[in-house]
Amino acid sequence: MVKLSVNLNKIGTLRNARGGNIPNLLQIAIDVQKFGCQGITIHPRPDERHITYQDVYDINSVIKTELNIEGNPTEKFMKLVLNVKPDQVTLVPDHKNAITSNSGWNTIFHCHFLTQKIKILKNHGIRTSIFLDPDPKLVVSAAKTGSDRIELYTGNFSVGYSKKEWDSINPYIETAKEAIKNHMLVNAGHDLNLDNISFLIRKIPNLAEVSIGHALISESLYMGLENTIQSYLKRIHKETLKGQSKMI
Repeated sequence: MVKLSVNLNKIGTLRNARGGNIPNLLQIAIDVQKFGCQGITIHPRPDERHITYQDVYDINSVIKTELNIEGNPTEKFMKLVLNVKPDQVTLVPDHKNAITSNSGWNTIFHCHFLTQKIKILKNHGIRTSIFLDPDPKLVVSAAKTGSDRIELYTGNFSVGYSKKEWDSINPYIETAKEAIKNHMLVNAGHDLNLDNISFLIRKIPNLAEVSIGHALISESLYMGLENTIQSYLKRIHKETLKGQSKMI
């Protein structure tokens, strides 16, 4: 079954916009796990625009499922995750002024750098994932770093899907196949929503995890947080069962 990891960055953004503790990030972290998600994703950026470094410690204290921490492996970030020891660290090439993470690593150019960081993380028992654009050529270099997984940046797919450009999924299929060939599991995230999640899982049946935040939190304004999470889980479960039946 594909795991659903709920990204709480937008909750942090909303709270920080007003100061104080509304909405209560810690309570929502507790609730989304109670509502059925299999993990929580957070991305503490250097400017702490949404998730603060203190939030990471606070959220870690209430994790009953899995914690995935995203970020650029700066000295400060590495110190944080080695202290917290989450289940997974997803390395993302943050650009200082980027509104959101909109591209993956060039694993060919940054292979040595990523290898060094991943070795440290794995020595501490932390599962690793590399945020990657859908390009099979990058997978071989990603595998050389020793990373356990890749996370496919699905922004381009989401745009293509919204325009009914169904072929936009093809690079993702080929990249996922290359990852499995190189003994890496595949995660996916960015701009996934209730409209496109079924198509993604149907076309990439070997997905291990999807990380969804912006759309899920936005959809919950209309549907409620528990109902939204259940809607994602139903779609994931349905497509997973379809994929398994085809294999029999």
